[in-house]
Amino acid sequence: MTTADTHPTLSHLDPTTYPRTHHDPSENIHIELTYNTLNPSAVLSRVSSPSAGANVLFLGTTRNTFEGRPVAQLSYSAYPPLALKTLTTIAREAVAAHGLTGIMIAHRLGVVPISEASIAIAVSSGHRGAAWRAGEEVLESCKAKAEIWKMEEFVDGGAEWRANKDRDAEGRLVASG
Repeated sequence: MTTADTHPTLSHLDPTTYPRTHHDPSENIHIELTYNTLNPSAVLSRVSSPSAGANVLFLGTTRNTFEGRPVAQLSYSAYPPLALKTLTTIAREAVAAHGLTGIMIAHRLGVVPISEASIAIAVSSGHRGAAWRAGEEVLESCKAKAEIWKMEEFVDGGAEWRANKDRDAEGRLVASG
């Protein structure tokens, strides 16, 4: 009997138990954790509304280098019950702060190859100012608070765990402590 036979995969690490979602129709909030490729059109369509004059979509994609070092891919893991709760809280705060008509946060788990999206955030509101501000704030809150972890895997075979909150919006290292 192998180790795999005696120790079944924990459900939160088993891609066949995904996507994991939360939907709050009263505030048009959609949250998704998935191992599947993110579909920007589907994400945006979830928040579209006749009362929205602005729809903003952000995609965070895997780039091919980090500090001059060639990247092979990223790999994400999460603790879904807590991550879904945190992402829902972030979405509710954005709806309240910006009067959004809809919001979706979708995060991909597992391996995310170069040029593919690891996170998609779509927001809709009556006007563009609120939508732009909300999209940026939601992204920064996700990076700072969500229980989702990233491993950067390099072409040379090395790998490093990264904390999303360690970098600012321009990619500069943020001092800790």
